[in-house]
Amino acid sequence: MKIITWNVNGLRAVLSKNGFDWVKSIKPDVICLQEIKVKPNQIQIQMHNLFREFCMYWNPAQRAGYSGVATFSKMQPLYVQKGMENHNFFGEGRILITKYSNVNLFNVYFPNGKRDHSRLKYKLQFYSSLLEYCKLLLSKGEKIIICGDFNTAHNEIDLRNPKQNSRTSGFLPEERLWLNKYLEHGFIDIFREKYPERVKYTWWTYRNNARNRNIGWRLDMFYISEDMIGYVEDVQICENILGSDHCPVMLELKSEEFYM
Repeated sequence: MKIITWNVNGLRAVLSKNGFDWVKSIKPDVICLQEIKVKPNQIQIQMHNLFREFCMYWNPAQRAGYSGVATFSKMQPLYVQKGMENHNFFGEGRILITKYSNVNLFNVYFPNGKRDHSRLKYKLQFYSSLLEYCKLLLSKGEKIIICGDFNTAHNEIDLRNPKQNSRTSGFLPEERLWLNKYLEHGFIDIFREKYPERVKYTWWTYRNNARNRNIGWRLDMFYISEDMIGYVEDVQICENILGSDHCPVMLELKSEEFYM
């Protein structure tokens, strides 16, 4: 079973570049998109033609051309939930939860703290609220996969220029601390678990030819609850897939857990 997470940085832009041609060859079972920046009725015909095999679920932002997530699934989930119970985070289209058997798949677009740190408090509150919600599910014996754009590089290996970005939102100590807290509460960064020394990035600025020079950050990840580790076959960063300033990340699982 293959789950893809991809920050598309504008779904209409990706569609205009034929950015989903890879779907035919990779054949994913679930696709989680972030930063779609569109309402589903604006691209309904195109999406239906491209993703006939998929059930499509949307949580767009209220603000036009901003944020939003979407999950496309070949399997029909038991239920779909937009956001968390905390109303402070409604309206920006940042979370979509699909439940399969006893696996909760969180498609998340974490906030950006901004260059001037004006959204840093909001971002840290978001990390905290999501973790509390996940802890509640874990206490009930639920399995969890969190995927998406975390908007934080965890360690120095996860970005090309850590020293130069030590005061940049996305690599601030207080942001990185929250990723530590997720790991301390039963989550695994599955790419780093499987490939502890591998240097790979998932985001490159459009400036200064950064992608071709591989000056990037690893921001897009799968965090899985510890009880999911035995179901993981592999995780891959698909840096050759173009169409956005981010590239997709693919998690391969043994399928039976989603059907039990």
